Amino acid sequence: MAAIHEPRLGLRAVVVVDNVACGRAIGGVRLAPDVNAEECFRLARAMTLKNAAAGLPHGGGKSVIVGDPHAPAEERERLVRAFAHAIRDLRDYVPGPDMGTDETAMAWVLDEIGRAVGLPRALGGIPLDEIGATGFGVAIATEVACEHVGIETRGARIAVQGFGAVGRNAALYLADRGAVLVAAADSAGGIHAPGGLDVAALVAHKDAGCAVPTFRPGAPLDDGEIVGVDCDVWIPAARPDVLTETSALRLRARIVVEGANIPTTAAADRLLADRGVIVVPDIIANAGGVITAAVELRGGTDAQALAVVEERIRTNTTHVLDAGDTSPRAAAHRMAHERVREAMSYRRFA
Repeated sequence: MAAIHEPRLGLRAVVVVDNVACGRAIGGVRLAPDVNAEECFRLARAMTLKNAAAGLPHGGGKSVIVGDPHAPAEERERLVRAFAHAIRDLRDYVPGPDMGTDETAMAWVLDEIGRAVGLPRALGGIPLDEIGATGFGVAIATEVACEHVGIETRGARIAVQGFGAVGRNAALYLADRGAVLVAAADSAGGIHAPGGLDVAALVAHKDAGCAVPTFRPGAPLDDGEIVGVDCDVWIPAARPDVLTETSALRLRARIVVEGANIPTTAAADRLLADRGVIVVPDIIANAGGVITAAVELRGGTDAQALAVVEERIRTNTTHVLDAGDTSPRAAAHRMAHERVREAMSYRRFA
């Protein structure tokens, strides 16, 4: 773990390399005003488990930069470049995009230190947001979970909390499979339409710089109300800990597919299990981005990346949902821990 503080540059950041037994750590760089060291530690551990569960030759790490993701590009570039320079000697860590950063930010990182994933296509990368890799994986996990509980994906009612890069792409891929988006929310609030929202039109609305609650037709939702929307599948795709014990009591879905990292508290997870709600955990459901990053590092193509994403996430989701002796999260963590421990057994640590 390294805390980075450069007052002259206005840079405050934390980077955590959690484990490198399986290989160099891959993990995103998160840019937000309220990130902290604890969140970074938890996200880095989740990346270790996610990469191991996906069978990738990589360990887990994460970075957080305190800053405004909506600041002018020059300000964001200054912060990201300063951060990259500060981690130039941390060669066991390969940065990737996360909340508040994108392929352009990774191009700045690459320019500074010569290593990054999720790069622009012009630099030989596979732009994660452009192909919607993480959202694609979430859609695959959702399809498997629906089959598991006997719900047809076509016609399944979906609610997405966090209509950003992950949430919108998950909604688009699921709409292609016939699912119905009945509610969506971003940081400004949400919108609800029991008969279904036009996903492509909502994405265009967001691309035009408009907030989700201003989309019509549909009924606006206040902050947090989306958790109580009647639906089949609820997809948290924003910040950590949005499903707490209190909010989980209001959930009206049969399935939760975690598009975000660590979106469910331990207490909420136990409550949902007691209620019979199926939860596809983050380290399984949202691994599409890092799987694609690993394919990119080895010179693969978009099509190859999406094929690997589908195969790994479909297989792993099926495995954790069929592990009848334990919860899907416990099954996922057991699988990931076993792989990390085996990798560690081959290493000689100083």
